Amino acid sequence: MEKYTLLQNFIAQFPRVLVAYSGGIDSTLVAKAAYDALQDQALAVTANSPSLFPQDLEDAQRQAETIGIKHLIISTAEVADPRYNSNPPDRCYFCKSELYDKLLPLAQQLDCAAILDGLNQDDLQDYRPGIKAAQERSVLSPLAAVGITKLEVRQISQWLGFPWWNKPAQPCLSSRFPYGEPITPQKLQRVGQAEYILRSYLPPHTPLRVRSIGDSARIEIPPPLFPHLLSQDLAPLTQAFRQLGFQNVSLDLEGFRSGKLNDMIKSQ
Repeated sequence: MEKYTLLQNFIAQFPRVLVAYSGGIDSTLVAKAAYDALQDQALAVTANSPSLFPQDLEDAQRQAETIGIKHLIISTAEVADPRYNSNPPDRCYFCKSELYDKLLPLAQQLDCAAILDGLNQDDLQDYRPGIKAAQERSVLSPLAAVGITKLEVRQISQWLGFPWWNKPAQPCLSSRFPYGEPITPQKLQRVGQAEYILRSYLPPHTPLRVRSIGDSARIEIPPPLFPHLLSQDLAPLTQAFRQLGFQNVSLDLEGFRSGKLNDMIKSQ
């Protein structure tokens, strides 16, 4: 594909790069292009923290091995930052600041000429406070730079033969909480476990969220899958959620929509 060639050419201008690699399909495509362009001069780095869905770390490791790129896991501590865990609307700025402040000295140590992220063209139209943190630290976004959209990320990934080409977007677990509700590692673990349980009731690759609002869990899935979920015995599901500490479990009749909690920001 022409745009994949453009992506490789963009990355090839640097002798060595570090990819901020979450394991999502966007940063995975950047990692693949970096490896194809630079081989062993490309490194993928994944930040492990309580806000990362545990399965995402496993996916990142498996996908990096499939690609062939060198892969390093570091720890980040954004949850310990009160500017982050108080959950303001610009929470992502502090998360990305923590990440890039860990990656910058690592890139310097390894003589990497650039840090690359997985921001795509469509992300520029959304509310993304983390973009500012990246720009302040000269992090580059190859997908956006060559005009690759989210749909094109999936199309190119499918063209490359990746089995994860239709993997749902999986933002950090902190995105499950309404702005202003404090975030703790325990809450993050609880909502992550809830989503893991919910996935067993749905077809593979179903986009879903469990929104955590106080001690209530609100399930979001695509409306066409409502009959699939509701036709099952949901008593074990609700019991499992209650064992996690949720007092109420509900189904959002609007259905799944990525970034729904940002509506509060856009309406202001």
